[in-house]
Amino acid sequence: MSKTKEYSNGEVTVVWEAEKCIHSAICAKGLPKVFQPKDRPWIKIDAENTQAIVNQVKQCPSGALSFYMNAEGDKTSESMETKIEVVENGPLLVYGTLKVTHKDGKQETKNRTTAFCRCGLSNNKPFCDGTHVKQNFVG
Repeated sequence: MSKTKEYSNGEVTVVWEAEKCIHSAICAKGLPKVFQPKDRPWIKIDAENTQAIVNQVKQCPSGALSFYMNAEGDKTSESMETKIEVVENGPLLVYGTLKVTHKDGKQETKNRTTAFCRCGLSNNKPFCDGTHVKQNFVG
């Protein structure tokens, strides 16, 4: 069962899916007043304005963080242009909406940002689970 939490300031709701998180800490480095991993609750949604929070959530490399605007009543993410980025010593990031077909034939749709494993050590292939950090992957 996946662990999902929602944090809302009335304007925006930030959704966190724990099993997708690769603990890159980009959120905490970008908005340390809002994203405080050592605290519970770890997202202080009122610590910054909505636009700053949305901009930071959009930088999440794993897609563990997403958002929806409450006024729109629509929980779907906006689609974005597909682009690919190779993270030094880390995953392959694919931005945009894409369909992933697993080796067993199961399909799923990924929105926003998806981190694919480059080190070959992930326990969640084809996706990155952060193992590259523990194994000092260089590439």
